[in-house]
Amino acid sequence: MNTYLTLKWLHIVSSVLLVGTGFGSAFYLFFANRQPSLQARAVVARLVVRADTWFTTPAVIVQPLSGAALAHLAGWPLDTPWLLLSLGLYFFAGACWLPVLGLQLRMARTLERCVQQGSALPAQYARDQRAWEWLGYPAFTAMLAVFWLMVNKPVLG
Repeated sequence: MNTYLTLKWLHIVSSVLLVGTGFGSAFYLFFANRQPSLQARAVVARLVVRADTWFTTPAVIVQPLSGAALAHLAGWPLDTPWLLLSLGLYFFAGACWLPVLGLQLRMARTLERCVQQGSALPAQYARDQRAWEWLGYPAFTAMLAVFWLMVNKPVLG
């Protein structure tokens, strides 16, 4: 296998881990947050934090590195319009994702504390949950657009 195909494989696998783990984690935490059991919510939140640490974060790092290497090997200048748009959308998604990391960590800690103390969730949890959800929608939409751009490589501008 040549270098280009190896990098392409790595880029595709890391994109699957990035978007797949992100979507799967969001799905489970979204629905866990609608359950009355704080214990169940705490387990899911803890696992979502782990998934982002183990899978999403490394993929976030690999994506631009492998993408830049692929563009170089394929002879696409980084100022190619579809590449620029892809990068802009990727960094926009990242700008949404970074606060999500902090929110879900705080949510997981809050749930753990409430379970240990046998207390109800504070009002801040609902605010964190809403912010976490609303930041996820544009991030996921941006990543779908990046996939479309990578596959179609349209001539823009």
